[in-house]
Amino acid sequence: MRKLLFACLAVVTMAGCELSNRNATLEDNKELAALFDKYYAERMQYFPVESTQNGDSAYNDQLPVDFTDSYRATLKKFYGKYLTYLSKFERDNLNANDKISLDIFKREMEMDIEGLSFHDNYTPSQQFWGLPLTMGQLGSGDGFQPFKTVRDYDNWLKRMYGFKAWADSAIVYFNKGIAANYVLPKTLVVKMIPQMTAMVTDTASKSLFYGPVTKFPAGFSEADKKRLTDEYTKAIQTAIVPAYKELGDYFSNTYLAKARVTTGINDVPDGAKYYKYLVRYWTTTDKSPDEIYNTGLAEVKRIRAIMDSVRVAVDFPSDLKAFFEYMKTDKQFMPYKTPQEVLDAFRAIQAKITPNLKKMFGRTPKTPFEIRQTEAFRAASASAEYNQGSPDGTRPGIFYVPIVDATKFNTTSGMESLFLHEAIPGHHYQVSLQQENQALPKFRRFSWYGAYGEGWALYCESLGKELGLYTDPYQYMGALGDEMHRAVRLVVDVAMHTKGMTREQAIQYMMENEAISEDGATAEIERYMAIPGQALSYKIGALKIRELREKYAAQLKDAFKLSNFHDEFLKDGCMPLEIVEVKMDAWAKRQAK
Repeated sequence: MRKLLFACLAVVTMAGCELSNRNATLEDNKELAALFDKYYAERMQYFPVESTQNGDSAYNDQLPVDFTDSYRATLKKFYGKYLTYLSKFERDNLNANDKISLDIFKREMEMDIEGLSFHDNYTPSQQFWGLPLTMGQLGSGDGFQPFKTVRDYDNWLKRMYGFKAWADSAIVYFNKGIAANYVLPKTLVVKMIPQMTAMVTDTASKSLFYGPVTKFPAGFSEADKKRLTDEYTKAIQTAIVPAYKELGDYFSNTYLAKARVTTGINDVPDGAKYYKYLVRYWTTTDKSPDEIYNTGLAEVKRIRAIMDSVRVAVDFPSDLKAFFEYMKTDKQFMPYKTPQEVLDAFRAIQAKITPNLKKMFGRTPKTPFEIRQTEAFRAASASAEYNQGSPDGTRPGIFYVPIVDATKFNTTSGMESLFLHEAIPGHHYQVSLQQENQALPKFRRFSWYGAYGEGWALYCESLGKELGLYTDPYQYMGALGDEMHRAVRLVVDVAMHTKGMTREQAIQYMMENEAISEDGATAEIERYMAIPGQALSYKIGALKIRELREKYAAQLKDAFKLSNFHDEFLKDGCMPLEIVEVKMDAWAKRQAK
């Protein structure tokens, strides 16, 4: 979906998260709330792009180089200070919601401090995410950077000039990585080069960053339009284009030759230790890599059996591998001629599920929602994704669909399940309801835990039949393919980063178990190489949510109402899986009464 804004990964003890009746009647602790507010306000100064994303305009002109050793030392002191502040509060004297906040916050500080001990700052960006890609999204005028007032335009000017300093520093730290043998895989660097060169234009008006100039709001004076046009032209010519050219040339002429030919993160210094940290970071559990790997193998076997039953049901005469190939290549599954037709197909899915959503959700977001095509400059390396809206509803939540060639967009790729995951009721419901809940402290309103957020989105894919989808066997196969995709991730992510599986072997394993093209499998596997562990969060989280739903349905019987389960799960926002389970157990006890 999006980058992690906050993380909380230590294990929660069940005894430490009890929600007692005595505490339930206590009022919110105002001193603790003030501490959380102070932390959030101070955090936004350190992470101004995050602040902009969260709808806070105070630092919209700032773009710090946040990966330098000195900056990270400052962050370590910042997190340590708040961890010390937290020690003055007696957990047993807090109400249930404050206990959750304290547990999350403490874990967040501890994990952020631990994360700073690794040298991931030696790779400031890669082909999947990083500031060079984010800048393009924001600079187009269609991202979360606001362009409503003259001041907004002036703020972005400062960030454009700041990017040149960021790029210069990035090269310094990539070079530090070369010296320490902490470098990206060569195959990833090859993908980064065209991303940089795509931003190099001979005239400013051809630049993606010229977009805001073509969209001046009504009410801007002619003098302001003239000044801003001139200044944006100058910034593009003297900061943006040189920065991207510098990065592109560096990756081509220097870094590529030094990049590693190995696949897993265990091949960099402290890589094995770092991967174990990332497993905790993304799954919010204490599951070992081997445990996750074995879960993946079991899930692949289970889902394959269901896939084969669908193959038999549609009378396909050959084996599953041939069935995958048929679904990937037969022209009947590629009916579109234009990007608009693809987008309209997703809008039709939204219309189809809308009547059934009311049966499954009592709470729905106020934040508007839109479906858009992914920008051309990043479409080739992008996956479909959700970009959150603003808390005040002025910026909609956006479901981005990459469409490189509409005539090759395959309907069996799981369009229905994709929409349920990335859009509604997946990320749009979960993220928007969390942001809109002003009863939560801000650090929770804008937090993100992959196992919860991505787990929820994958769980939503399993709701397809209940929402009126998956009536077509090939769409159901697409949904099974998406579920298989997340199961395969458990296998290949762990295997690449701990067991010596190569990029090529991982691509082959993925193609053997799902209907995915070689290009598609390559992009996915390279994503897991770029952000180790992140791909584990989906399936681990979804399995836990399904487990909880089935547990409470069995316990409560007629008292179980699915919409109440969903509403309770979502209302308090993202949190580690162990805390969620304790919270939901307490809810089930209340329902039983």
